[in-house]
Amino acid sequence: MNADALRGHMDALLLSVLEGEPLHGYAIIEALQARSGGSLSVPTGTVYPALRRLEQAGYLASEWATVGGRRRRTYRLTSSGHRALAGERAAWREFTGVIGSVLDPVGERLGREG
Repeated sequence: MNADALRGHMDALLLSVLEGEPLHGYAIIEALQARSGGSLSVPTGTVYPALRRLEQAGYLASEWATVGGRRRRTYRLTSSGHRALAGERAAWREFTGVIGSVLDPVGERLGREG
């Protein structure tokens, strides 16, 4: 998928991946790939600055943990992060509804149903 298509949606994607459990950076990248069926390949140079920004905003908290014998910084959602994710999801539903109504006008949808 084109990196430009992700612009503006990275925060929501990262928050969503971290909703279930704390993960370290590389595991976050792997989760994005897995949840997208391999369509999302996000470079580390995009993910780590976004994680730091989300942590500074109070949406994530991090701590050092030993994972697979290596010390890694793991990230988890804070209560503010959960609220931000809910807002991102609502905004995404509104956005896709508006774009969908333009790309697939009601008349065209009704014409195919009949």
